[in-house]
Amino acid sequence: MRFKITVEYDGTNLLGWQKQLDGPSAQEFLEQALFAFSHQKAEVFSAGRTDAGVHALAQVCHFDIETSMDCFHLREALNANLRILEAPVNVISAEQAGSDFHARFSAKKRGYIYRLLNRRANSVLLQNRVWWVPFPLDIEKMREGAKYLLGHHDFTSFRASACQALSPLKTLDKLEITRQGDEIIFEVEAKSFLHHQVRNMVGTLKMVGNNQISPQDVKTILEKKDRKAAGPTAPACGLYLNKVEY
Repeated sequence: MRFKITVEYDGTNLLGWQKQLDGPSAQEFLEQALFAFSHQKAEVFSAGRTDAGVHALAQVCHFDIETSMDCFHLREALNANLRILEAPVNVISAEQAGSDFHARFSAKKRGYIYRLLNRRANSVLLQNRVWWVPFPLDIEKMREGAKYLLGHHDFTSFRASACQALSPLKTLDKLEITRQGDEIIFEVEAKSFLHHQVRNMVGTLKMVGNNQISPQDVKTILEKKDRKAAGPTAPACGLYLNKVEY
């Protein structure tokens, strides 16, 4: 029986989604919790890998086990064992899925948000939850620069050197920037992303907002197809996987 679950996690002390030999991961915690009550070793597949320090509001996963449990009690059993493990992971929902469903390959779109705290004073309550930038940012210029990134492009300039994607060509469907109180929120959507693409775009747009580069420079950076031309990689703590569409 195949189950589809939606999961949230605090990535602060995780080495990312994928199992690692040298530290905890969201995948490892879920597989341990699953084994604890089912006594079955099942691999948990996700809609996408997240890096160390990146959070998830709605990561989607699937796994196959033999069980007579209904979805409600399956979710409760998973969460009970995650609490025992003191895992920063929680299952929001669980449902049965068809055998042809795959959390990664069936996904049609993924959405991320990036939270940037833009005020002079830091926040003790938002530690490891936002990127703190203490100097003023021009949000209108950032929006203007973001327009050049929408659509189908070669995103080599915004791709991590360790990226394993076969092609740098991606289609960016949405990049909206809004201010909510002291925070600047980036909402980004695409079918898939390159490694560090969102964080590299945010780091570059922060430079636009700080008048280090012009909005038009974003177009030039994109066309150069050179990672060295773009801005810094924004910290992982501000990034959240917040939706997966099927």
